[in-house]
Amino acid sequence: MEKREYTAAACDAGTRLDVLAAAAFSVTRASAQKAIEEARLTVGGAEKEKNYKVRTGDLLTLILPDARPAEAEAQDLPLGIVYQDDWLAVVNKPKGMVVHPAPGNPDRTLVNALLYHLDGLSGVGGVLRPGIVHRIDKNTSGLLMVAKNDEAHLALSAQIKDHSFLRRYEAILVGNLKEDEGTIDAPIGRHPVKRKQMAVTPDGRPARTDFRVLERFSGFCRVELTLHTGRTHQIRVHTAHLGHPVLGDTLYGGGKTPFEKKHKDLICEQTLHARDLGFIHPKTGEYMEFSAAPPEYFVRLEELLRGILS
Repeated sequence: MEKREYTAAACDAGTRLDVLAAAAFSVTRASAQKAIEEARLTVGGAEKEKNYKVRTGDLLTLILPDARPAEAEAQDLPLGIVYQDDWLAVVNKPKGMVVHPAPGNPDRTLVNALLYHLDGLSGVGGVLRPGIVHRIDKNTSGLLMVAKNDEAHLALSAQIKDHSFLRRYEAILVGNLKEDEGTIDAPIGRHPVKRKQMAVTPDGRPARTDFRVLERFSGFCRVELTLHTGRTHQIRVHTAHLGHPVLGDTLYGGGKTPFEKKHKDLICEQTLHARDLGFIHPKTGEYMEFSAAPPEYFVRLEELLRGILS
């Protein structure tokens, strides 16, 4: 059983228990309601109704039942394997694929594909996240590291923790950044009002992103972004904080320009690609680096944007 806790902030006061729990614990509202019915979701240790209005300082406790192994089954799904050996694999996740099973996405995830195509995965992440060392969002494409045994998983996780793990992205932003390169050093926490979003907040966790403009268009720019930390939605939050959301990212202010509306057939949420991945091999000690070109839709958008200038 897994236990999660959340202390209601002042901005949460008056929110229904099931609504706040869904946002705070990243579960569906139906799952939150089921937990309330089964007394697995309590407030200050006491059972409450789903429509209970949360008060500032309330301690929400959620008990998640043990995951069932059957929830992550091997499925023959297309999988771009960039590299693999007995210790690890590097895969190129397509846009639109969820990394691991979760409420609302029980199958057809990257994990389901990994279980089918790879011989052995680490068990550190549990039965729903075998081999998963780090994640990228559903609508972000690109490279992901996969551990094939627990020793590799722990070694690679340590590199992420001490920021020696290279993760470099490419994105198209709305508007043009004033500087050609720089660093966004701004803490990230949960949005004080929009509980499904993250935001730059004074009491957030440290977050740092380097950026470099690769190409400028009329009203847009193509940028390279390097993560020094790995906060949820970090690049999307940081660029939106500068006033330049990722093209198509409706959650953080994108999707509003005439160009985005005209080419919505090409755009499915954020135009963001995990391009480069670098790490020290946990067995050999060798530094390895891999790159994956942006997907076809991304390249097509660049071509269209270049046409604006002609």
